Amino acid sequence: MPIQKVLVVDDSKTELMFMTDLLQKNGFSVKTAENADDAFRRLAEEKPDLILMDVVMPGQNGFQLTRAITRDPLYADVPIIMCTSKNQETDRVWGMRQGARDYITKPVDAAELMAKIKALS
Repeated sequence: MPIQKVLVVDDSKTELMFMTDLLQKNGFSVKTAENADDAFRRLAEEKPDLILMDVVMPGQNGFQLTRAITRDPLYADVPIIMCTSKNQETDRVWGMRQGARDYITKPVDAAELMAKIKALS
């Protein structure tokens, strides 16, 4: 299934703007959320084809949110790419164990992100 609708979850407005701009320039439709509550509201409005998930956020962190989404039968089929400044191998392994399909570290390399998205399509 081609990926068209992307939900970007990040508490940084700068990151949200950067990711939205990058994704829209590559033909994706983008919605954003700044925290877990926001993300669930967005999911309820329209199911995305992909979620880009930050880890360090107030309230529920990205690992917890990824686990909650991937365990929900409504959204279990939506791939999640962790998109975070946490660059330790243990973080990557933990993110994948929570249900993420891939893991990319910030600052995000545009070409690498596009390649990862394409690999999921």
